[in-house]
Amino acid sequence: MAGLRTRITDFFATSSRAGGISKAVIATATVLLLIIGGVGFYWDSEPPLFDVNKNTATITDELGVREVTGSATVATEIRIAQTLLDKRGGYITNDIMPPGVWMDNVPHWEFGALVQLRDMARTLRNNLSRSQSQSAEDPDLVLAENQFYFDSDSWALPDTEGEYRKGINALKDYLKRLGDTNDQNAQFYARADNLNVWLSEVDTRLGSLSQRLSASVGKNQLNTSLAGDAAARQSTPAQPEAMVKTPWTKLDDVFYEARGQTWALILLLRAVEVDFHGVLEKKNAVVSMEQIIRELEPTQDPLDSPVILNGTGFGILANHSLVMASHISRANAALIDLRRLLSEG
Repeated sequence: MAGLRTRITDFFATSSRAGGISKAVIATATVLLLIIGGVGFYWDSEPPLFDVNKNTATITDELGVREVTGSATVATEIRIAQTLLDKRGGYITNDIMPPGVWMDNVPHWEFGALVQLRDMARTLRNNLSRSQSQSAEDPDLVLAENQFYFDSDSWALPDTEGEYRKGINALKDYLKRLGDTNDQNAQFYARADNLNVWLSEVDTRLGSLSQRLSASVGKNQLNTSLAGDAAARQSTPAQPEAMVKTPWTKLDDVFYEARGQTWALILLLRAVEVDFHGVLEKKNAVVSMEQIIRELEPTQDPLDSPVILNGTGFGILANHSLVMASHISRANAALIDLRRLLSEG
C-alpha cells in the first residue's frame, strides 16, 4: 500500500508541474502573438502623398545640382522607390517572418506602386532621355530599369531591397548629370510625342485595373477582340461570350494593387505636369492634366471599413471595388482626351 501511495503522489506532482509548464508556454505564446499582431497593425498603413515640388528641391539640394527640365519626374521616381523601401515596416513583400509574411494588403499596394515605377523607368530609358530612336541609351537609366525589374519577393542572395537601392542610386547619378551644365550626354526631352508614349502606358494600366475591379460583381462580357477588322484573326478560338468575375479571395488584392498604382500615378502626373508645362500650355491641355489628377485623388481617400466589401451594384452593402473602378474609369476617359490633344498639331 505504501508503494501505491507513493506512485499516486508522484503522478499528481508530475501532472502539476506539467500543467504549470503548459500554462507558461500558452501565456508566452499569447503575449508573442499579441506583440506580433500589434506590430502588424502598425505596419498595415499606406504612406500619404507628398509634395512633388518640395521633394524635387530637397533631392536636388542633397545632390548639389540645379533644377532643370526633367528634375521633377526623376526626383519623384526616386522618392517613390525610397518610400517603398523606407515606409513604416519597410518593404514587406519579401518578408519570411511574422508579421510581414502574414500580411496581404500592403504587399499588393507595394506591387501596384512598383508597376508604375517600372513603367516610368522604362519610358525614361527608351524615350524621355533619347532624342531619336537611333540615339544611344543613357547607361544610368539602363541600370535603373534593370534593377527595378528585379524579382519583387527575393529575400536574400540577393535581396530585393539591395537591388532596388542600386536602381535609386542609378537614378541619382542620372539626376546629377542632368543638372550638370558641363555634361551634355544626360538629357530629358520634354516633347509632346514622348509624353504621349508614357500616357499610352498609363492608359493601358488604368483600363486593365478598371476591368479587374468591375469584375468584382461578375458580368457576361462579349468577345470584342477582333471587332472592327473583318480580316483579323487570333491564334486560338474563343467563346463569343464569357462570365468575367474576380474570385472573392482576390477582391482585396486587386483593390490594394489599384490603391498602390493610383498613389504612384498621381505623384508622377504631378511631376510630369511640372516638366511638360510648356508643352501642355501650348496644347491648351494644362486643365486636362489637372482633371486627370483630380479624378484620381479620391482613390486615396481613407478606407473606413475594416474589410473590402463586395455588395452587388445596387445592393444594401457597398462595393468598394466598383467605387474605385468608377474613379479610375473617369480618369482614363480624361487621359484619352489629353492624348488626343497632344497628338493634334
